[in-house]
Amino acid sequence: MKCRIIAGIMLMAFFTLTPLVEAAPQVPENVYQWVQSSARANYYFNKQQICYAVTDMGYTDLNTLIVPVLKVYDDVQIQDVLDKRRWKMLPMDGYNDLIGEADYLRFDLAKNTVTVTELDYLDSTWSALDASYPNQPIEIGTLPEKSQERNFYQSILSYAKQHRDEIIQQTKGTLSPVDTKRLADEKKAALKTDKMKIQKDKQK
Repeated sequence: MKCRIIAGIMLMAFFTLTPLVEAAPQVPENVYQWVQSSARANYYFNKQQICYAVTDMGYTDLNTLIVPVLKVYDDVQIQDVLDKRRWKMLPMDGYNDLIGEADYLRFDLAKNTVTVTELDYLDSTWSALDASYPNQPIEIGTLPEKSQERNFYQSILSYAKQHRDEIIQQTKGTLSPVDTKRLADEKKAALKTDKMKIQKDKQK
């Protein structure tokens, strides 16, 4: 994954930790986009690292979106993770300092699915305590309409739709001739629509 960040380095560089119960983490707005706060966590995605996948031929894959995200836990979520790890008899070393998780998401825009390709639990120094690789596609449309996860995913997709050109520039690939022509045609059509709307407004 060409645009993937290393969680520990990026998070240590850009975050100033403050207790979640007192205030939200101080996150630089030019790097991380806050999406929502739930009863369990604050949700962010990295808008400087969001990008499209790149094919073996070096072309930008506009159907596959790669997004590093961060969830900063509150005390209840921390305890929930600890309890589940104890119940499953998983290693607990360092988990007394658990603070949240960094996920790496892969969206299939054609199928409207998202896959967590990697999940890293983080301590208060923003170092990874553990890593897992779920790699199970989730159909976004099947998630409960009011669920936090569905809202989070849809917010990312909405941002990506509105910032497509910017994300293309951030991707380490080149547009295929077919996609180059298609995007140019879309822009021409949008410009024509805007002109027609302006003319109609003037006639009112």
